[in-house]
Amino acid sequence: MKRRLQRLCAGMLAAMLLCAVPVSAGAAGRFSDVPAGHWAAEEIQRAVELGLFQGETVTRFGVGHQMTRGAFAVVLCRFFGWELVQPEQGTYTDVQDPEAWYYSAVEAAYAHGAVTRQTETFRPGDAITREEMAVMLVRALGYGTVAGLAQELPIPFTDVRTNAGYIAMAYELGLVNGTSATTFSPNRTATREQAAVILIRLYDKLHREEPERMGILKSDQDLAGVKDYGIVAVPAGRLFFSGTARVNRAMAKETEDAIVAAARTAGANVLLQVTGGAPALKSDAKTAAAALAVAVEEGSYDGLFLDIPKLKEPEQKKALTAIVKAADQALGDKLLYVAAEAPAWQGTGYTGYDYQALGAAADRLVLRVAPYARMTGDFPTAPPEPLEEVYYALGQLKGLVPAEKLSLMVTATGTIWKNGKQSGTVRGAELDDLLADKGTEVYYSSRYACPYLTREEGRIVVWYLDRQALDQRIRMAGFFGVDQICFSDLASLSGALLG
Repeated sequence: MKRRLQRLCAGMLAAMLLCAVPVSAGAAGRFSDVPAGHWAAEEIQRAVELGLFQGETVTRFGVGHQMTRGAFAVVLCRFFGWELVQPEQGTYTDVQDPEAWYYSAVEAAYAHGAVTRQTETFRPGDAITREEMAVMLVRALGYGTVAGLAQELPIPFTDVRTNAGYIAMAYELGLVNGTSATTFSPNRTATREQAAVILIRLYDKLHREEPERMGILKSDQDLAGVKDYGIVAVPAGRLFFSGTARVNRAMAKETEDAIVAAARTAGANVLLQVTGGAPALKSDAKTAAAALAVAVEEGSYDGLFLDIPKLKEPEQKKALTAIVKAADQALGDKLLYVAAEAPAWQGTGYTGYDYQALGAAADRLVLRVAPYARMTGDFPTAPPEPLEEVYYALGQLKGLVPAEKLSLMVTATGTIWKNGKQSGTVRGAELDDLLADKGTEVYYSSRYACPYLTREEGRIVVWYLDRQALDQRIRMAGFFGVDQICFSDLASLSGALLG
């Protein structure tokens, strides 16, 4: 997700960073203490060019010197473009001088949740520890809630006693490394060059290219938006087993032809999406694969998108894996996409998928993250693709499936709850009408990074994704290197989702 890094130009910070002397971007390569072969030379230069750091002097960066907590607050302000704040009284007892170079930065960091008031002091002059840096980064990204939930998840570091969820998350997101395979050294202090490296890692992750867009198109009523998608899946087939495997038509031929024609005109690769239930897996793998390949060939598709949802049993896992491997052979050079229910943390879990084997055989493994559908007191909590579940699923698959083979499915429809009971879905145009109605109240849950609307004094609740929520999920996927998003229903995209 691309963002523009905003530089701060307030007078207080323009003259200094880390009590430093200003230096031009071109001078970044002329620091006498940063030789060309230094392990952090490139990151130091980029950090200076981006305006995050300056040298301690015109000719020295300050390699090996400790990064203070106050200095890191200043850097975070510059990195995120936070507006500086200067209250009459500081939040911390040891940050009370408005003239102090770090005063406004510490207050801005507090205002944006990067630091909390668990203690009355901030200790701006103390060297920042690796643990403190990890916590501040995760909180600055808005992931404090997810990190709090992650406290009980396994962590590879045996020396972490506090803030385990924050350290685990900073590690899983690729921002920090361990000092060994089993140690993090949380109390070890961080140097200026180490801080520069970590922030450049974060910068690169936040400035990844927009992910490729894939979408499932179930209707021919609105085909104009197809031009924005590199892959279009047409749900026109269903896999059955009745003595032998066969693929039956699941869409009117006229509709299918119209969708395929529009997608091809837009330059998209068009996949035949074949769905089915667990009974379809009873066929032997080669027979099922042959039937799937014939259906793809007869429809002149560019490939297959196989979607057998909600599998739980070991024999189902084995059967699907065998069919996918056989389909990979039967399809030849054509594309093979496979849908799978993602590993679940607190939501609904399905265990009928061999992710590693499916990822090895398929061109893409499209992950469907189970939504929440539960009551919190008397209020329905039902965010689609809960952010913590996206984090958990991608973390679980790290090392099992190459990131470039993963795709994250996002829900285009909203979920309707009436009087505390789930009662269906709402599509894009209907959702837009609801949002435009004066009787609708709209809220955004920062806890779930997801909006919801209420009507009739809260008896009707709709959870849905808008552009802000979508961006949060794209960003989380991007941290793990996932570069494709799959929309569950292109005909149901709302104006709120498209932004």
